[in-house]
Amino acid sequence: MNDTCNTFVFFCFVLCFKTNPVSGFLCVLKIVFFWVSFCVFSFLESMSSVPARTGRQRQRYEDNLRLVSGCIPYRWRKENADQIGKTEEMIEVLMISSPKRDDLVFPKGGWENDETVTEAACREALEEAGVKGILRETPLGIWEFRSKSSQDLCGMEGGCRGYMFALEVTEELEHWPEQKNRARRWLNIKEAFRLSRYDWMCNALEEFTKVMAEDRKLDNQDNNVDPPSVLVTDVSECQSMSPNCYKRSSNMQHHGVPSKSNLLQHASQEIAIHFGY
Repeated sequence: MNDTCNTFVFFCFVLCFKTNPVSGFLCVLKIVFFWVSFCVFSFLESMSSVPARTGRQRQRYEDNLRLVSGCIPYRWRKENADQIGKTEEMIEVLMISSPKRDDLVFPKGGWENDETVTEAACREALEEAGVKGILRETPLGIWEFRSKSSQDLCGMEGGCRGYMFALEVTEELEHWPEQKNRARRWLNIKEAFRLSRYDWMCNALEEFTKVMAEDRKLDNQDNNVDPPSVLVTDVSECQSMSPNCYKRSSNMQHHGVPSKSNLLQHASQEIAIHFGY
C-alpha cells in the first residue's frame, strides 16, 4: 500500500514539473499538506479508538460476587491562600460521568484473570478516565455493593466486591478509549463527597482523605515543616441512594469501612490538610 502511494506521488510530481515548474511546485506542496494531514488524523483516530476491554470471559468471581478494581485519581494544585501571596497545595480528585446516567463515579471495572488487582485499577483509569500515574499498592479498602443498573449486574444477584486504590495522576491524555461516553471533572474533596451517589464511594473518599493526610504529615516531618492548619470539618454531604501506572508501596493498612453515620467522626482533628474548602 505504501509503495503504491509513493509511486503515485512520484508520478504526479514528475508530471506536474514537466508541464509547468511553478504549478508543479505548488502541486507538490498540496500533496505534502494533504499527506501530513492524513497522517495526523490517522494518529489521533488510532489514539481514541484503542479498544477498551469488553465481555465477561476473563472476569474473576468470588463467593458469587464479581470482583471489581478501581481508583480515586488525584492531583495537587497550588493556589494563593492569602493576600500576602502565600501558596498552599489543594488536592483535587477526578470523577467521570456514567453512560446513560446523570451521576459521577470513580473509574472502576471488572478485575480479569490475566492481570493483578493493581493492573486492573490502572487499566480502568486509562480506559475510562484517560489518566496514568502512580498507584499506591495498598488498597483504600474493599467494599461490597450492588449495582443500581440492570445492565451492570455484577454477580449472580448483582453483587460486586470492589478494591479501590489511590492514583496520583502524572499524565492526562487528550484521547482515550471511552472518551465518547465519559466526561472528566476535577473536584475538590467537599464537592466529591456531595456528588458521590453511593455509601461505598463516600467511605472510599473518607479513607482516601485519611491516607492523604497521613502522607502529608509524614512528608512534613521529613522536611521539618509544620503541617497546614486548615481542617476538614464537614464531609457529611454525600447523598446516597441506597502498564499504565507505577506502583507505590506502603506499609500502612487502610481497610476500614466506616458506616455513613460515623463519617464525620473519622474526618476531624487528624486531617490537617487543605482539601479545597
